[in-house]
Amino acid sequence: MFRLKQNIPIILLLLASLVQACNSTSDKEKNEGEQDLLTSTKKVSIAEIEEGIKTYIDSETQLNDGYFLVREEKKELKLKLVRVHTEYLSNLGPSKHFACVDLADEKGDVYDVDFFLEGEPGNMKVTETSLHKLNGKPYYTWKQLVDKTWRRVPVETASNDLLGVVEGKDSFKFHYKATFPKIEKEAKVWIPIPKSDNYQKIKIITLNAPGKQKEIEDRDFNNKVLFLELGPEHSGDNLEIVYEVERLEKGPYEDSGPISEEYLKPNLLMPIGGQFEEIALQAIKGKENDSKLVQARALYDYIIDNMRYMKFGKYGRGDSVYACDSKTGNCTEFHSFFISLARSIGIPARFSIGASIPSERNEGGIDGYHCWAEFYAEGKWWPVDISEGNKYTALATYYFGRHPANRIEFSQGRDLIVSPLPKSGPINFLAYPLMEIGGETAYPLTEFTFIRN
Repeated sequence: MFRLKQNIPIILLLLASLVQACNSTSDKEKNEGEQDLLTSTKKVSIAEIEEGIKTYIDSETQLNDGYFLVREEKKELKLKLVRVHTEYLSNLGPSKHFACVDLADEKGDVYDVDFFLEGEPGNMKVTETSLHKLNGKPYYTWKQLVDKTWRRVPVETASNDLLGVVEGKDSFKFHYKATFPKIEKEAKVWIPIPKSDNYQKIKIITLNAPGKQKEIEDRDFNNKVLFLELGPEHSGDNLEIVYEVERLEKGPYEDSGPISEEYLKPNLLMPIGGQFEEIALQAIKGKENDSKLVQARALYDYIIDNMRYMKFGKYGRGDSVYACDSKTGNCTEFHSFFISLARSIGIPARFSIGASIPSERNEGGIDGYHCWAEFYAEGKWWPVDISEGNKYTALATYYFGRHPANRIEFSQGRDLIVSPLPKSGPINFLAYPLMEIGGETAYPLTEFTFIRN
């Protein structure tokens, strides 16, 4: 049990009593006495506390082969600094301070660690270290007692259902349905076909589609695409695909192959350099010599702090310039903006799109597509979901390095090159069917539903 901020009222009372006791002294003596007292109790600044905890972590990291070591029950965690929570740094009294820091282990799990420090700027020592949260889930919380002291209160039960998050694994049937509009000329349709990987197993249960069918792949990302050729006789027809899906929660993971230069280049709606480089450099100010992981977290925080999730205007195209100018949009704007910033300072980043499966119920409709991103740092790809972190600030730490199990991925990448190529050019991204009738874009009515196994 630690006494947080309890000395401040005592100091104020002491100040008042000293002033009253000195009423009989000269004004000069009174002012000198008050000035001495204020000098002796001057608060350490937040910047000085931040410097103190970073210096401590850096020194410990150098002593332990590049890792900050924390003991958790019977095992020792080897951690790397992600960020200091400057919003939680505080003075607890004369020469006593509190700091909260995010550190990631070798698997990508992010620990929120609380530190208590004593001492003056340039000579602060850590008196206690404790693990507060793992991937945003608390081990304990703080409760202030009647006597103004603070006590840790264990979290008795931690829900696996955190504001829409299914951890571990999920299993469900996913129903993809599209109804085609009136067709008066030759029509072409491109539909994403999810594929299996290390985090999702996909099995097609049924596939009913009209017209001439062909399965193709895009040139750069190997996405599977169902290509249809339709005529007027297919007006009002339905496309229906039912998938059996087993999905694992996704954390940071290694990639055995080389990192493609594509993940550092601009896309049509995700430019790099210019204003994006300026914003990124401002966001990582003071962290220029830190790791790419620390810098990526700074970009993530910048977008959470500066963007609003709002569906109006020209949203939904994944346009980084629109996101930068309006500071609004849906998931496509959030992640496109992040990717433009990351690539502008040499952090590889990539885009994926699919759908998020509701966690609070086991069947029913799904509110459209959902997209996310990954960046490369410390030899791993790190999943991020910034729009969800923006909506649910309690899960901002979780979504930096985690994608929950309750989702399905349709496709990866932007500016997809397929053959045959749509008249409109490379496909921006592929979630809903892309349809052209006589070379003009058309919009099938698309519905997603699911049943959890």
